[in-house]
Formats: sequence, structure tokens, C-alpha cells
Amino acid sequence: MTDAWRSWNGPARLHGIDLARALAVFGMLAAHLLTIEEPFSLSDPPTWVDLVNGRSSILFATLAGVSIALMTGGRMPHRGARLRVSRRRLAVRAVVLWAIGMLLTQTGVPIYVILQAYGILFLLALPLLTLSAGVLWVIAASVALVVPWVLPFLEELPLWTGDAGQMLFFVTGWAYPFPLWIAFVVAGMALGRTDLRCASVQVMVFAGGVAAAVLGGVLGILVDAAGISQEGTPLASALDGAAHSGGLVEVVSSGGFAVAVLGACLLMCRTPLTWIVAPMRAVGSMPLTAYVGQVLVWAVVALAIFDTTTDLGAFRDLGLFWWFSAGAVIFCTAWAVFRGQGPLESALALLSRRLVPRDDLDRADRVVT
Repeated sequence: MTDAWRSWNGPARLHGIDLARALAVFGMLAAHLLTIEEPFSLSDPPTWVDLVNGRSSILFATLAGVSIALMTGGRMPHRGARLRVSRRRLAVRAVVLWAIGMLLTQTGVPIYVILQAYGILFLLALPLLTLSAGVLWVIAASVALVVPWVLPFLEELPLWTGDAGQMLFFVTGWAYPFPLWIAFVVAGMALGRTDLRCASVQVMVFAGGVAAAVLGGVLGILVDAAGISQEGTPLASALDGAAHSGGLVEVVSSGGFAVAVLGACLLMCRTPLTWIVAPMRAVGSMPLTAYVGQVLVWAVVALAIFDTTTDLGAFRDLGLFWWFSAGAVIFCTAWAVFRGQGPLESALALLSRRLVPRDDLDRADRVVT
């Protein structure tokens, strides 16, 4: 238990990242299991659930980028033989995540599984592992500003039609189109290449995220005022702010929201509040386990009650959000306390080490010296 506790709560771990991941998990559960009334309005509480719609998945992608950066050296990116081993292990993770995503899709649970897109995004990140935070920010900003204008034309291509097009949609995880979503991953990598333990950096992350979110909100107001959002044209699609639209307004506002959430969580976990939210941090320490678990439990419960997994409305009517959330907290906390790393996270790490052992690094080091 001592080793498990240390791995989860030790000084080497950034508790704020785990907390941010937990918020993404619960946001995902809310988006899946609660009925969402749009658009979000601060004066209309029933619409507040819309706050997580689309934003939780973008937060997930941004935090995935942070994790990639931390796994490959943090502020000091791996070089030489160590970099080659890190790249191969990350490639293994990418393939396994993609495969898990395809398997989850076969359950018929009516959600767009994000793991196929994750696998592709991890592979796209491989050439970027040696880049500095500044260069990564330039890449992320360039993609975020350019791809929303291209995406509407990509989605009109005939390759998306028919059974083959539907299969391509699921194989690529196109509900989260990787040409655009790589911007969120690269932004996360840029964050992971900075000193996230430093209080001033955490304040800057929070402030920068808030500024981007406000900028996106203002841009959305201007687009609505100009009547562009009602036109149904490529311009309207490119500037769209709706959840999962891939428009510029969504990218800037929701991307900024994700960065602000991370900054806020890092700052919160500098205080004694980090122990109050420890059960949530436990969930965030094993996001893959929580994600896969909720899909599998959903499938089992839906089959038992409805004899089908595909009826989203009927499943939402069961009101299981709080039960799913409580189950995740109880399971993940117990596992973290007694075992440490989540079961799927541990299995994935073990597989990547087995397929790409450190012996490769040791041999390469001997050749170099």
C-alpha cells in the first residue's frame, strides 16, 4: 500500500493534471448520460450541462499532449537512443489505443469513441517530440487557425459516403478529426515542455487559457451578430462555435477553456484542497480505465435492461450519471490506494516496455560510448 500511495501522491506526480483528467472524465460522463439543452446560458441552469459538451473531449486531447511531453522528458526532451526508445513505446501505445477504440465501437454503445483518433494523434506526435515549447505553440496555433477553413471541404469529399465511408469514419475516429485535433495535442505538448511545477507558470497557463476562451467567446458573438452562423456556407462552418463543429470559434474558445482548466487545477493542487479532491485525482490517474470501464458497464446494463446497446434516449432516462460517477470514484480510489497505477494503464505500460525494452537503450548507449 505504501508504494501504491507514493506512486499516486508522491512529489514526482503533478496532482493538478490528475484533477484535470478527472474533470474531463466526469464531463464525458455528463455529456454521454445527461440530456443536453443548448445553448449554454448562465441564467438558465438546465443548459449548464452544455458546458461539458465538446469541451471535455478537447480537455482530454490537450491533457494527452501534456502526458506525451512528460513521458518523453518534460522540459528536457529525450535525445538520441532514449528518444528512439520513447518513440517506439509511444507508437505501441498508439496502436493499442486504436485497437481498444475499435473494439469498444463494436459494443454498439451510441457514443463516438475517441480512442481511434487518439491512436492516430499519438502517431502524428512522434516527429514533434524534440521540439521546444515555443515551436510547438507555433504549430498548434497555425493548425488551429488554418484547418477550420479546410475541414468543411474535407468533410464533403465522396470518400465518406456509403459503407466504406462509414467504416473510414470509425477507423479514423473522424468525430474528432485528427487534422484539427492535433492542434490540441500539440498545445498540450507545449504545456508539458514548460515548468508546470512553477507557480508563476501555472498562473500564466490559467490566465492564457482564460484569455483565449474569452477571445473565442467574443469572436462567437461577432459571428452571430453578423448573421454568418445562420448562412449554412463554408464560411459559417469555418467560423462555427457549436460543440464538435471544428469551427474556429469552438477551437479557440474550447481550447482556451481546456488550458484554463489545467491551470486552475494545478493552482488548486498547490493548496490543502489537493487532499479533499484526492478521490477525484484517483479517477484522473487512470483515465483509460475509467473511459473503457464506463463503455463496458453501459453495454452490459443496456443489454440487461433493453436487450440492445443502441438506444441512447432510453439509457439516459435511467438517470445513471451519478451512479456511474460514484462507481468510478469508488473503484479508482480503492485501486489507487491499494495498487497504484490503473489496471489498463499498468497493462499498457507493461506491454510497451516488453515490446520496446530498456535493453535497446542500454545497447544503444554502449554503441555511442
